[in-house]
Amino acid sequence: MKFSPLATTAALAAALSLSAGNAFAQADEARAKKIVGGSCFLCHGAQGESTSEVFPRLAGQHAEYIAKQLTAFQSGQRKSTAMAPMVEKLTPDEMLALGRYYEKLSVPREEPKNPQLAAVGRYIFTNGNPYSGVPACASCHGTTAQGAANLPRLAGQFSGYLHNQLKSFNKRERTNDNAVMHAVVEKMTELEMAAVAEYLSGQ
Repeated sequence: MKFSPLATTAALAAALSLSAGNAFAQADEARAKKIVGGSCFLCHGAQGESTSEVFPRLAGQHAEYIAKQLTAFQSGQRKSTAMAPMVEKLTPDEMLALGRYYEKLSVPREEPKNPQLAAVGRYIFTNGNPYSGVPACASCHGTTAQGAANLPRLAGQFSGYLHNQLKSFNKRERTNDNAVMHAVVEKMTELEMAAVAEYLSGQ
């Protein structure tokens, strides 16, 4: 069997490219682990499981979404006295590396603490409230609440954290990702926000 010099060269180039890509990925993951071990774990847990409902679970969250939020914290578009100093010196590559690190971690799952409230939340998430004009959350976030690359994964998140974020959108205290969220949440009652948050926590 004869081998074409051109084909051999192309195969070698592809192998070298793959090897370089793996090396960069390993370096990125090592850097992310170092950053997580230096500061992130204090609030978000070593495995992204979080230490309190005050702080979001990051395990399983989309890498691009995490990087987007870190950028917003750094620019001041998203306000947080806790996060601002944490992201001050992060580079865009480090933000994405952190996102990729957390995205690969297993998502914690717990049953909702209030099943009846969660049942109301499921209806609102899936169907909205046609009587008040609240649209279905699933129309953007998907029926399984997994979201897309630029949207958050909501399934498995703490109910308390989600409820607080909905209230922040409602009060205009959170001003990033607000093009749609402000218009949606301003129509929601406190009960509806709590119900949707409770439902998502158990998904």
